[in-house]
Parts: sequence; structure tokens; C-alpha cells
Amino acid sequence: MTAAHLALSAAGSFLLVGMLTGIWKYQHMMRSSDAQAPVYVDVCHRTALMYAFACLVLQQLALHSRWSPTVNLWAVLVPVLFFASAVASYALHGWLRDTDNQLARPHRLGNKTVPGGLIRLYMVALILGEIGGTAVLLVGVL
Repeated sequence: MTAAHLALSAAGSFLLVGMLTGIWKYQHMMRSSDAQAPVYVDVCHRTALMYAFACLVLQQLALHSRWSPTVNLWAVLVPVLFFASAVASYALHGWLRDTDNQLARPHRLGNKTVPGGLIRLYMVALILGEIGGTAVLLVGVL
């Protein structure tokens, strides 16, 4: 699989997830007295749609990057995996309705708490992975 194919496949997948979570959001809005969906149902829906378009940018960067196919593949794969993990965590919080801010302390996951150090580690890895992969591709284009 090429980096461009991976990015395009991810774009289509995130678009589909965004559409499906839109149904989930709509169902909540229709049943709610204030016509609102739970915060993380809304966040999940919007983020999946935004990541679909982000993946199209990654695809174009990968298509024009001068790096090797292996470097380009990793530079796409890492951000896409973090995009997917973010959408999955938003969906989980939306399903559990356990928080309206996953970074608020204590960090809740259902009726459990997650150690703050684990959250910080994940966030640093996410930042480095998403920005790093994109930066590698952009440098390859430039």
C-alpha cells in the first residue's frame, strides 16, 4: 500500500465515520429536550469529518513528497493512527457520557479514572506524531 492510497483510504473511512456519527448525533438531538447531543458525540462527529479532509491534505503531500515510499508511508501512517485513536476516544466518551472534558482532572473513563501521566504521555505522543508526520511530508514536498 502506498502512502497516498493509505491517506485516501483513511479520508474515506473518516468521512464515513463522520456521516454515521452524524446519525448518532441527530438521534440524540431529536430525543433531547434542549435539542443537544452529548458533548463527545458532537466532538466525535465533527472531528471525524475534519480528519477526512486532513487525510486528503496528507495524501497530496505524500504524492508530491520526494522522500522514499517507506518514509512517506510512515509519515502518513503515524498521524492517521493518532487521528483514529482520537476519534475512538471521543466515541467512547460519547457512548459512556462520562465527561464533557476528557482533559479535566480527574481523567474519567466510565466510572474509572486514568492516571494523569498516561494522559500527558498520550497527548505528547499525539502532538509529536501528528505534527511530525505532517512536517516530514511537507519537507519532502519543499
